[in-house]
Amino acid sequence: MIPLDVLLLFTAASLALAISPGPDNLFVLAQSALHGRRAGLLVTLGLCTGLFAHIGAVALGVSALLKTSALAFTVLKAVGAAYLLYLAWQAFRAGASGSTGADATPRPGWALYGRGIVMNVTNPKVAIFFLAFLPQFADPARGSVAVQIVLLGLAFLLSALLVFSLIATGAGYLGERLQRSPRAQIALNRLAGTVFVLLAGKLALSRA
Repeated sequence: MIPLDVLLLFTAASLALAISPGPDNLFVLAQSALHGRRAGLLVTLGLCTGLFAHIGAVALGVSALLKTSALAFTVLKAVGAAYLLYLAWQAFRAGASGSTGADATPRPGWALYGRGIVMNVTNPKVAIFFLAFLPQFADPARGSVAVQIVLLGLAFLLSALLVFSLIATGAGYLGERLQRSPRAQIALNRLAGTVFVLLAGKLALSRA
């Protein structure tokens, strides 16, 4: 069992990391401002669901492969960067309706949720971060390290869920107000597209 003081320290560190500007919370911010609070919360759920893959990878030692295999790391970050550029292309194409075509209906919930999962899972830096961060708080003297990693990962997930949900709510509220103005909505689309391009570039240039 993980001692309470260790768990509290880990949770405080997790909250600080979730608040610090990074690809995931900037992604939530952009999506929420563009598509509203509901979209931001669904993307947040997707991002946090993606964390399960990274938690399991660390617990099983799979994340070490990304750190030691240049090919695996390069392939995964290329997929992630390409996906972000695709989202940027969509944002730049969008007009005042927030749609890329005549159909201005809201995006399906599953698509927004899946967008968050893809964004998180295809970022190899998250896997390597977990590989470096979680084991620092595990101790073989306290029992199974794999179980401790899973528990710590869940604590990190809940911290991220809380912070990202607050970001989604705030940005979504502001975005919904701005979307009443066609000019402001177009500006939001361009800003979001720029954010996606910058995130893609950062991911593409990252190293293991």
